[in-house]
Amino acid sequence: MTPEQIASTLLSCTCFMALVAWVSYRKTRGEVATQEGYFLAGRGLGPSFIAGSLLLTNLSAEQLIGLNGSAYGFDMSSMAWEVTAAVATIAMAFVFLPRYLSGAFVTLPQFLNERYDDSVRRMTVLLFMFGYGLVTIPSVLYSGSIAVLQLFDLPTMLQMSYGQSLVLTIFSIGCIGAMYAVFGGLKAVVVSDTLNGIGLLIVGIAVPLLGFAALGEGSIAQGVQTVASEYPEKLNAIGDRDSPTPFGTLFTGMILANLFYWCTNQYVIQRVLGARNLAAGQKGVLLSGFFKVLVPFFMMMPGIIAYHLYGPGLASIDLAYPRLISDVLPMYAMGFFLAVLLGAVFSSFNSLLNSAATLFCLDLYAPLKSKPLSDAQMVRMAKIASVVIAVFSFAIAPLLQFAPVGLWQIIRIFSGFYNIPVIAIVLVGLFTVRVPALGAKIVIVFHVVAYGLCQFVFDELITIHFLHLYAILFFVEVGIMLWVSAYRPRTNPGETRRPEPVEMTPWVYAVPCALTLLSCVVALYLLFSPLGLVGGFGPGFVAALTALLLANVVIWVVFTRREYALSRGEL
Repeated sequence: MTPEQIASTLLSCTCFMALVAWVSYRKTRGEVATQEGYFLAGRGLGPSFIAGSLLLTNLSAEQLIGLNGSAYGFDMSSMAWEVTAAVATIAMAFVFLPRYLSGAFVTLPQFLNERYDDSVRRMTVLLFMFGYGLVTIPSVLYSGSIAVLQLFDLPTMLQMSYGQSLVLTIFSIGCIGAMYAVFGGLKAVVVSDTLNGIGLLIVGIAVPLLGFAALGEGSIAQGVQTVASEYPEKLNAIGDRDSPTPFGTLFTGMILANLFYWCTNQYVIQRVLGARNLAAGQKGVLLSGFFKVLVPFFMMMPGIIAYHLYGPGLASIDLAYPRLISDVLPMYAMGFFLAVLLGAVFSSFNSLLNSAATLFCLDLYAPLKSKPLSDAQMVRMAKIASVVIAVFSFAIAPLLQFAPVGLWQIIRIFSGFYNIPVIAIVLVGLFTVRVPALGAKIVIVFHVVAYGLCQFVFDELITIHFLHLYAILFFVEVGIMLWVSAYRPRTNPGETRRPEPVEMTPWVYAVPCALTLLSCVVALYLLFSPLGLVGGFGPGFVAALTALLLANVVIWVVFTRREYALSRGEL
């Protein structure tokens, strides 16, 4: 890039980021002085803000680089991580969200404290803080910085070494992202997420279209035809044993990993806990599920296009997306793309920072105090905690480049220490009343020890996919809790009833919307399977898709007529 192009890119990037910051400031001014305002955006979030923030919190640079790289190097099987998340959003809307909102919880450990006891609460907070502080937050900063370095060749541009450029990029991204979380609380995070989400959708639509046009020598239709007819095996989402994500894992550990992420992970569910009512929360969660179904088109199809353009000769599969961007995106749009990329990184980083501070203040700091803290004291401590956690993550993030097994492996290994025990004790807590706190404590200790042995001692003996290992540990741990309840049942099964802080009337169209979302998941797998694109659209594909369409028409007609009859008092 010439100096003029660099200046133009930085100027347009700065302008878009300044617009996002200004709107976020206007929307949050005077609303973060209280605990509820700082941690839950005053419980006033609507569906669009919830969906936009959930989308940007979940999608970051590692997805842009990693999913496209997986599609380039292998096939579409890794879309399972994104598409099956729609099933978890349905579970959140109907099972978890009503319980969280009716209990007026701000954090997941607060629910565990009420259902079990304070020791379980503290143990889960320590698990979350360990995972967030040592891996999740630093990995978001590191992967985002790597993406910027790859896409814009910052070491050459700045005439600095790779290590120096990495540290500078991590520090710059971290400081800007931290400002949203520290000074604006959850609402600033959510507003900026939504605005950046609009930008991400624009880029997500533009890049595949530009890629198809480049592949078709100016014709988008010809590019689509080329992708559909040549190397059809690249479009297969039904992964075998050698694929990055075997299809069988969808029904074992993957559903558990997605349930943890979308239904119990504090930094994801916190924006849903800020919903103004149950209906708004359900709309936002289900809308985010529909966005997840679109992710393969935005974040994997460019990798397929890159394979058709460049063949298998790239030095690394992770270079597929950066190479495509540099070749097809007009220079005048590079600044906007950089702003969107940074926005995605900021979103995950500041969401994690805000949630880590929330967990620390409400579940560790406040319970240690002998008397209740004022709103001003709590918000002040949250800001201090955010700064400390941010600085700590600045120090850890550059060290990830020395990980011998790579970033993705590090994330996978360490997230396994806390995701399965958390979802196990939450599910058991929701659906049983006799399991005591002792069962949850045994499971947490058992999982940390057993998982650590599986990963670091017996790793060469264990040959099953790690997602299958998740499922095995989950069922063992549920069995342990049920066994404990048989011998030491809970003696006080009654739970504290709090006044409901928001309106708890469910959204009238939640059920048909959820069924349509499930249909979209099934239809997407039909499309990217031997019945669909891979096999040339056989009669089975047409029959299955027609059946799904007719079923959805019937469902919506029935529910619409029922709602109309209810509104007229006929039922």
